Amino acid sequence: MSAALQGIFVPNVAPYRADGSLHEDELRRIISWLVDKGVSGLYPNGSMGEFIRLSHEERRRVIRIVAEETAGRRPILAGAAEPNTDLVLEMCHHCAELGCRAVSITGPYYYKPSQESIEEYFRDLAARSPIDIVIYNIPAFAAEISVPVLTRLALDCPRIIGTKDSSADMCRFLHVMNAIKPQRPDFSVLVGWEELMVPALMMGGDGGTLSTAGVAPEAIMKIYHEAQAGHWEEARRLQYKLLELFQTMLTAANFPTGFRLGYEVRGFDVGRARYPNAPEEEAGLSEIRARIACLLGECGFDDLATRCQLPGFRPEPSLGGTTPATDSAPHARVDAIVREVMRTLRADDPS
Repeated sequence: MSAALQGIFVPNVAPYRADGSLHEDELRRIISWLVDKGVSGLYPNGSMGEFIRLSHEERRRVIRIVAEETAGRRPILAGAAEPNTDLVLEMCHHCAELGCRAVSITGPYYYKPSQESIEEYFRDLAARSPIDIVIYNIPAFAAEISVPVLTRLALDCPRIIGTKDSSADMCRFLHVMNAIKPQRPDFSVLVGWEELMVPALMMGGDGGTLSTAGVAPEAIMKIYHEAQAGHWEEARRLQYKLLELFQTMLTAANFPTGFRLGYEVRGFDVGRARYPNAPEEEAGLSEIRARIACLLGECGFDDLATRCQLPGFRPEPSLGGTTPATDSAPHARVDAIVREVMRTLRADDPS
């Protein structure tokens, strides 16, 4: 049996040239840089990589480039969400041939099948895939996989080795952990939402696939290592430091524009996302880019602190409450559970 997936897998952007084509040289530079920064693994063709805006051949090419550039130095959790079962399995075979550790597959998107159909879909994939599968729950963009369905799949299908949860719902995350981990301890549960990183790790999560790790891999990996060492006070301090940076990048124009600006601040030529911003959104990007530089400086990146060009800049407490394509009620529940977790941590911390 292969080792469980653990650590921080980085969902990298897909860089483009001025003509809109995939900038393969810059993608290689990004991957090499992330490996050198010590990230646990790579996650190509996720939401951050705009997989839905790439052609099938481009998605195959992205995974090949990432596999070539990592050269076995880091495990790859490759996005394999495709419009139909045959194309998913074709991508699974492609990823297996390239030596990827596992593939990440969302629930069906665009159409909204029943939970019974979603369960059958994943059972079929598990029976036929040549590579391990991580079920990716992202209800903002694809059909949600209910906790009972996920539990049955985890306990019945050895080929399904974990889940990535980007629902921003800490309650759901805990229910998944409680339903599956006692019966299958090797099942990996990864959080896909930066604001919940420390609470998820504290409750026994195995790591995360976090977009901010592509912009600030040093900070995200430090949080992970501090948590692994049981240094919760320092992990909490860093978690709070990153809140405003995450929200600034998340809410800038159209996702993932803000994160692409973050890569630019770190010195990469990622080009424009494959979706136009409105003129008023485009006009505000320079200020957002400058704010990201200042926030990175506040997070301890001294070279970026000296480049902060916003007079009188001060970080502001993040108000949160913004998630792509969702209403505010679930986020309010998340905020409540996180506050309760943090109160408990402070009460129990002897330091």
